[in-house]
Amino acid sequence: MGEKPLNQIIKECFSSLSPGQKRVAEYIKGHMDEGALHTAYQLGKKAGVSETTVIRLAYALGFTGFSDLQEKVRRDWLESKQYFQTEVSAAKDTAEESQLFESVIRREKGILQQLLSQGSSDELWQAVDKIMQADRIFIGGFGSSYAAAYWFYYSLRQLRGHVSLSSPTGFMPEDVSELTERSLLIVFSFPRYRKETLKLVNLAQHQDAGVLAITNRQLSPIGQVADWTLTTEEQIESSHNSIASVITLLEVLIAGIHHKDEKRISSRQQKLERIYADYGLFIE
Repeated sequence: MGEKPLNQIIKECFSSLSPGQKRVAEYIKGHMDEGALHTAYQLGKKAGVSETTVIRLAYALGFTGFSDLQEKVRRDWLESKQYFQTEVSAAKDTAEESQLFESVIRREKGILQQLLSQGSSDELWQAVDKIMQADRIFIGGFGSSYAAAYWFYYSLRQLRGHVSLSSPTGFMPEDVSELTERSLLIVFSFPRYRKETLKLVNLAQHQDAGVLAITNRQLSPIGQVADWTLTTEEQIESSHNSIASVITLLEVLIAGIHHKDEKRISSRQQKLERIYADYGLFIE
């Protein structure tokens, strides 16, 4: 899926950055246009740190200097603009009602295009392996994030056993009491971020369970504390979160699981179909 994006580089190095460097990294992530054009002094002033801190951030992220970091910011920013400028502008500028639905579809198409470019195959296969190897999986999602969590829970239950789901409003400690170092928490978190999500992660990590976050950006509250993070809408300046991008990402994971475990999954689904037939569950 191409060169590693800056948001992924920041995520991997974030825990080792100083408080000042973290402020600069978060500022650049949220203001890619300024990061691409401003000097180190200007960025430092915006983030409330010194020019030296900005330069040290570049070295801490593995770049040869600030100019090298800024060139990476420019490439990522221009790439995101290439995908979204036409679609988003059309959606915002359209006055004709007859064009409204087409504008929405164009925007969703742009989001899915970026989804293809922002991640890496290695990350996706790693997530697939974690899902397959876990002895049990607990899926958490609260508020608006629950819809995607339930969709994945329902789909994953067709492929394997020992999968549980939170309620839309919260969870009981007993729900995750049996998680171990061999277990996996898959947690969904999209704006507005719910406090219950962090409480659930803390409890799972206290029991040494792995945490896979599915969120809109690497530096979301949950993205910063999870063991593995998959994102859906990095670099998109919008108050709306696309459910299409979330479901597409989950479809990719499901396809990966099918590919790696086709024989066992086929056997499980045949068994389920017999049960469905015995109970007359479906019309067709």
